[in-house]
Order: sequence, then structure tokens, then C-alpha cells
Amino acid sequence: MKITSCLIFFLFLGTTVFGQGGLPPSFYEGKSVVLVSTDPAARPAMPWQQLSDSIHTYLVTAGADPVAYYELEQVTLSAERQAEYAKAFQQRGVKNLIFLTRQKDRASVHVGAFSGDGKLIASTALFGISAQDWKGAVQQLAAVGKARPSKNLLVPDLAEFPLLTAQEAAATAQKFFSRNPLNLEVFRLGIPLEGTSAVTGATSSFRFDLYGKSPETLLAEQIAQKKALENIFSGQYPHEVAWLTEAKSNSQLLADRIQFVLVKVEGRQADLMKSMGLEPVSGDEGSKTVVKYYIRFLVREELYLGPTWDAHPDWSIALRQFLENLKK
Repeated sequence: MKITSCLIFFLFLGTTVFGQGGLPPSFYEGKSVVLVSTDPAARPAMPWQQLSDSIHTYLVTAGADPVAYYELEQVTLSAERQAEYAKAFQQRGVKNLIFLTRQKDRASVHVGAFSGDGKLIASTALFGISAQDWKGAVQQLAAVGKARPSKNLLVPDLAEFPLLTAQEAAATAQKFFSRNPLNLEVFRLGIPLEGTSAVTGATSSFRFDLYGKSPETLLAEQIAQKKALENIFSGQYPHEVAWLTEAKSNSQLLADRIQFVLVKVEGRQADLMKSMGLEPVSGDEGSKTVVKYYIRFLVREELYLGPTWDAHPDWSIALRQFLENLKK
């Protein structure tokens, strides 16, 4: 009865509570990692670390044990990077993931069980609360969480921002090669379409720029994107390609003669270069948000950046430059 009353109160305030089954039991008796995604255009302006500091007390009040905070965009920088974070979470005994998504006119908080693998969560069907701002969202989470006693007693007083160990970061970087792969003419190149399960994964759905988009919007963007990609590939890539719209295992891809997969990543240029084992640029160039393409060779899990750094803020220019460099 107490939870029902809370839900009615939240809906009256313009706060939406959704998701099946409520908060997972492990929320009250296990460590949580918080992944924060915030729109730079949201006002008042708050870096993700400041936002993390601000929400920490509310999460503890809700009954959580938030042991680490990360920027979501950093964790999902690439599939390889995400897998390394997953290993670190496993080693630390993390049980839950908490997503805070701050957009210009809305904020949402979601809670789900850690899957224990590189996917981080099994699906996007998580318990969640949406409100007009971040404070409203976490205040309502705190109220919902207080309806049940928590076994998380020795929790950190302040938000903590641990880094991947040097060994973990180096293990990811060692897989990247600054050259082109061989035998592209023999096997098909798989091209995942954005907005599909083949590329975004469940975690990316909580990025501020992706969260809340309707299936119709995503489908329209996918159709437009495929047409634009076809125009670029038809003029610059002479070998066979395969369009990927759903997640497939390596064995399924290999059975379909796909040994190479095109990967698109987006982030701050310095962060991308560092994660790929390169000397990062500094200043304005380093802080610029860019798109970089590379090719994953499935047989040996090797990642080919091409012979020249060709990232660019415009995805179409970045792709054209990458395909041009494939000819070298």
C-alpha cells in the first residue's frame, strides 16, 4: 500500500515510474556502479562528475551502495572498452547498474542487475523513473527505495571515480593496429546500422542523445542512414558488404562469410586516441568530439585503425577518409 501511494503521488507531480518488478533485490544488498550521461546543453550546466556528486546522497538514501561513478559515453566508447569495464565490475563484485540520463527538458534514472558480461545489462527493460529534472528523478527513487529496508550499511560517503587499471587499459589498446587488414576482397564486410541491436547494445540506449526516441524515429533514421552509407560505399569500396540489423555471434557472422565488421565510435578525440594506444592530441583538437571508423577482424579479434588517423566531427567525412585510406 505504501508503494502504491508513492506512485500516485509521483504521477501527480509529473514524475513517471515505469518498469516491471520494481527495484531488483540486489539493489538493497549489493554494490552498484552508476553510469551518467548528461546533455551539455542542459541547464544549469553541470559536468558529469558534479552531477554524480549531487545524486550520491539520494542513491544512498534509496538503499543503494554506489561504489563507483563513470561517464556512460566513456564506458561504451567501444565494445572492447565496455568489455574491460565489465571485467573490472566483475572483479569488484558489482551486482547492479544505475543509469542517470540528463536531457535538456527531462531526466531519468534506471536500475538493473549487472549481467556479468560485456553487455553489462541483459535488456533495456529496467525499473526506471523519469522527471522534469535530475533532482526530481533521484528524489522519487529515494522515496521508492525507502519503502524497503536496505542491507547496504557500509556505503561510501562521497561519489568515487575509479579508473581502469593500467593493465586493463593496455590490454584493450594492444588489440588496435595502425594499418589495414588483409584479404578484404575475399570476405564480406559487415556494416551494422545504428539504432539497431547490432551496434548500440542495451547500455547505449540510455545515452542522452538516444534515450526516448520512438521506434518510428529510429526506423526513419536507419533507412536514411543506410541510403547515405550505400552512396558512400558504392563509390569508394569495391568489395562485397553485408548490412547488419541484429546482433549476431562471431560464429554466425563467420558462417555467413563475414570475417570483417566495420565499427564506428564517437567521443572526445583525445579519449579515443588514448583508448586505442595512440598518443592523444591536446588542446581544442583533443576536446573535439569526433567519429572514428575501424575494422574488427573476427577470427583473431584484431582491430585495424588504418595507416592514418582519419577521425572527423562529420561522420560522412570520417568514413570517406577511412575508406580512402583502406586503399593504401
